[in-house]
Amino acid sequence: MSEKNNDLKQDSGNGENEPAKGEQDSKRGFFNWFLDVVERGGNKLPDPVTVFVIIIAIVMFISLFSYLFGVSVIHPNTGEEIEAVNLFSGENIQRMFREMPQTFAEFPPLGLVLVVMLGIGVADRTGLVTTSLKRFVEGTPSSLITAAIVFAGIMSSLAADAGYVVLIPLGAVIFYGIGRHPLAGLAAAFAGVSAGFSANLLLTSLDPLLVGFTGPAARIVDTDYFVNVAANWYIMIALVPVFVLSGWYVTEKIIEPRLGKYEGTPEDMEEEDENTKITPLVKKGHRWAGIVVLLSLIATAFLVIPENAPLRGEDGDLVPFYQSLVAIIFFIFLLPGIAYGIVTKQIKSDKDVAKMTADSMASMGAYIVLAFVAAHLIAFFNWSNLGLIIAVTGAEVLQGIGFGGIPLIVAFIFVSAFINLFIGSASAKWAIMAPVFVPMLMLMGYSPELTQAAYRIGDSFTNILTPLLPYFPLVIIFAQKYQKDIGLGTLISLMVPFSIAFGILSTITLVIWILLGLPLGPDSPLIYGTQ
Repeated sequence: MSEKNNDLKQDSGNGENEPAKGEQDSKRGFFNWFLDVVERGGNKLPDPVTVFVIIIAIVMFISLFSYLFGVSVIHPNTGEEIEAVNLFSGENIQRMFREMPQTFAEFPPLGLVLVVMLGIGVADRTGLVTTSLKRFVEGTPSSLITAAIVFAGIMSSLAADAGYVVLIPLGAVIFYGIGRHPLAGLAAAFAGVSAGFSANLLLTSLDPLLVGFTGPAARIVDTDYFVNVAANWYIMIALVPVFVLSGWYVTEKIIEPRLGKYEGTPEDMEEEDENTKITPLVKKGHRWAGIVVLLSLIATAFLVIPENAPLRGEDGDLVPFYQSLVAIIFFIFLLPGIAYGIVTKQIKSDKDVAKMTADSMASMGAYIVLAFVAAHLIAFFNWSNLGLIIAVTGAEVLQGIGFGGIPLIVAFIFVSAFINLFIGSASAKWAIMAPVFVPMLMLMGYSPELTQAAYRIGDSFTNILTPLLPYFPLVIIFAQKYQKDIGLGTLISLMVPFSIAFGILSTITLVIWILLGLPLGPDSPLIYGTQ
């Protein structure tokens, strides 16, 4: 089947196109070599938990040598001398053991993410998320199907990995069903789900997760600094149409012409799962879920809008509302999920709901283990004063060489994108980077919200290029249903145009945002000190 496609592509033009094709093959060979190096090197890295343990050991030894050499800096805000603290001292060893349960239990992202996932878990396991995606895509006119698939992929981050499992194969099936190349539909869905992971019209579990690292990092410099969960909401909303339009253009103007016409026959076409068919019962469940969502939003409005509403502060500000967003997200997913499950008979008693929440927490096991070591890494970093010392020193160096402003933010985006090729977990990377870069950029005048936004952009658009993405093998399996011999290089070559387009356009969008001085989210300034 793949040979037929190759013959088709070769015969589709005249001989004048052959040199260009040879040059393309040469470039693809170099790119595959590079990817092989990345894959081999990445596979030799230990498990992320082990990586954190190694970094903890490194931090401890650095704290020892920094203490012995008398490393210190002057805090630019207070004028206080900040000295390196030896983590091997008897006092700190005792503190590590004594406060271990407390350090873990008080780790900010832990409770935030688990609460959100309790609600999302019920909505996902009743089938509400899956069938909502299917209804949205299948109900879209064929002329808009590409944009709809990319948009659905972006929005699927509301339910974490649901988009990988459901929407990517669905994109291929839909394209095949309307006579277009299924790999183009798969690529469009993959781009939306993965490269557009940080953008969304709504807040997702990623928002509290990242803020849980950003807030403590900001408080290294300013102990009273508060970062709300919606810190990047406005810029993330703005990125949605940017990604949808660029994803549409790349799919229809670059990927499909390159693939040519598909004349193969998919292997092992699976019958549609009974639980995901759009039956009258499913439609009824959606109606009731929609009604519950509407009622939940109305109830939230009553808690926020009136002058003396419970979720307003004493002076009428919205800080209590922002601090309550995690709980609101929990209920907005949980209640419609329960309503949908009851109508579609996925929920027959309270025991089913309890089991769904338990299953949701069971799926978070790997995250909880990672959170344990990440909590201690951040704690040790703070106890040693290394975070503040590095931040002050780094800020002084950057200011000394005159490297700042927009070029610094752009450089930080691409540093994040490069690191993302080797460490797939957004939380794992940010747990390491936030305690260094957030304080450093604060001392140069940039808000923690801006640093986090730049990180989110860089963390997304290279997801589709790294074989170390956990779902990459699954995407290859989906693709092999339509082209048996498809490999890593072929899939990567399909995704490179998406990555380039998303990376350039999202970076330009943030630059424009900065130049216009627009807020990144509610009460989320660009400049530190203007909160």
